Amino acid sequence: MVKPTVHDIAREAGVSLSTVDRVLNGRKDVRPKNAERVKAAVKKLGYVRDTNAANLAMQRRYRFVFVLPDGPNHFVETIVAAVAEASGTQIVDRANVDVMLVNAADPHAVVDSLKTLNLSELDGVAIMVPETPQVRDAIAHIKSAGIYVVALVSDLPNSKCHHFVGIDNFSAGKTVGALLGKFLRNETGSILVVTNSMVARDSIERRYGLDEVLSQGSRHLKTLPTIEFYDDPDRIHETLKHAVSAHPDLKAVYSMGSGNAVMLDALREYADLNELVVIAHDLTSVTRQALLEAELDAVIVQNVGHLVRSALRVLRAKCDGADIFEAQEQIRIEIIMRENLY
Repeated sequence: MVKPTVHDIAREAGVSLSTVDRVLNGRKDVRPKNAERVKAAVKKLGYVRDTNAANLAMQRRYRFVFVLPDGPNHFVETIVAAVAEASGTQIVDRANVDVMLVNAADPHAVVDSLKTLNLSELDGVAIMVPETPQVRDAIAHIKSAGIYVVALVSDLPNSKCHHFVGIDNFSAGKTVGALLGKFLRNETGSILVVTNSMVARDSIERRYGLDEVLSQGSRHLKTLPTIEFYDDPDRIHETLKHAVSAHPDLKAVYSMGSGNAVMLDALREYADLNELVVIAHDLTSVTRQALLEAELDAVIVQNVGHLVRSALRVLRAKCDGADIFEAQEQIRIEIIMRENLY
């Protein structure tokens, strides 16, 4: 079957090619009656616009920015590397993709950084920072300028972003709960839960998922209140030293966020990792080595390359007014152990 063309639309609607072009490109300088004729012809003929060809004809270039946490974070480093890798693929054809690193622990610093964005030349933002009132208002300002915003890794539900790209963090927490229940089936004791900050939505959802599973099927295990590190190495050492000494029945540690390098160093100093079940998130050089040395029992992983490519595809689709293929953009939860380490 031959695909309809703009010539077919013009013939069906009884208008000129220039009128068809103006309607398809969303320009306002068209008589309402003619615009309705073109839209009716498009619907009748089943015309599907080739946005790539249209963008090429208009010499359009997109500009996207990934806003990521600054500081010593191996997971963020893998995202930055994935952005650089994706920049050489067809996904970002005719697009400029930049990375902005922000002090995610300080919402005012995040907002100050976002204010430096040139909104008149920006098409989309993928953002990975905790949701605070200040950040929510900054995102609202960006959206009001007609720019699409995607929440990355950790959702920002109150900011009403155009899309969320990441794993289902509630399910990720449930997965960890199920693993701990199996690893410690015949044990009784405490589970220590740590993260950088409970302001981050991903940590909140992971904790909820963990508690739901363990409260239903593993009542012999007691989950302790979450310890927050706030990106402070001294705090990590001090709090873990106290937690290990205060809970001689400690059986497991679940690290819900980043900061695994310092966390593992502290555990090596104050606990016997061979006696603990330790589960963390995200496959980095640090967690990979810890798996190889049997210091971690499992790592909950989201494919970072898929994460970045999905964010770029979603932003492109939003800019083009195209459909998002939800099945393609679903980020799967993977369980990596030493036995299946890739």
